[in-house]
Amino acid sequence: MRPRPAHTRRGARLARLLAAEQLGAWGVPLDPARLIVAELAANAVLHGRVTGRSFRLGLAVTAPATLRIEVTDARGESLPVCRSVPSELAESGYGLLLVEELADRWGVREGPVPVKTVWAELELRRCR
Repeated sequence: MRPRPAHTRRGARLARLLAAEQLGAWGVPLDPARLIVAELAANAVLHGRVTGRSFRLGLAVTAPATLRIEVTDARGESLPVCRSVPSELAESGYGLLLVEELADRWGVREGPVPVKTVWAELELRRCR
């Protein structure tokens, strides 16, 4: 599944809804995958925005029983940083901490220029 939601808050919401629909069709538990999609899509909207370009959501179930979530945007020069602890007054900066806590693995794949893909994997046996 590779929809291209618009780079807006509405696009991030659409990504979460499309992911939930696809996960349900596959019989995959919605959470924590839906939360990870929401965070990665929100980050793409906030930090990966390029006028006239959308972000791409990718979902795949791979062997052995792993869900891979990918969000690709056109700001390859802006790599995500997971801060160990955001400042107490920060209103943002917690998203990747949440992804790190919920996912079994996550990372960033650069390219082809100018894009980057932030990915997360969940072991489905753990989610049931």
